[in-house]
Amino acid sequence: MTKIKADPDGPEAPAEACGGERTYHELLVNLNPIAQPLASRRLTRKLYKCIKKAVKQKQIRRGVKEVQKFVNKGEKGIMVLAGDTLPVEVYCHLPVMCEDRNLPYVYIPSKTDLGAAAGSKRPTCVIMVKPHEEYQGAYDECLQEVRALPSPL
Repeated sequence: MTKIKADPDGPEAPAEACGGERTYHELLVNLNPIAQPLASRRLTRKLYKCIKKAVKQKQIRRGVKEVQKFVNKGEKGIMVLAGDTLPVEVYCHLPVMCEDRNLPYVYIPSKTDLGAAAGSKRPTCVIMVKPHEEYQGAYDECLQEVRALPSPL
């Protein structure tokens, strides 16, 4: 009744080797059709760093329900949405809310990476990063680049 270990040189070995970190271009394959404006690889990394700093200061809102509640209350910040969330109907109303309230929003390729940046093992489809003086420089840089992205039609 013991488990038999698989042969490390077997056919499963290459699949496991590429199962860890996936590149930015591999993540782009799973994007939704509504994922516009999409952050570049460089901006995505900057957003992850900003999110990690915001988590330390407890300045993020995580999840559709919480983000929607605080946007309705008038809270300001950068909304970061995951572009690989299915079904799209879960969060497709959030960009419209952002445009109505003149809030910047951007899509990134992976909900798993977004959840990891927020310090969670669970994937997260939306996070709002609020401004704070501890990481104001990184926040302002991300805000400037997000506002410079072309708006969807």
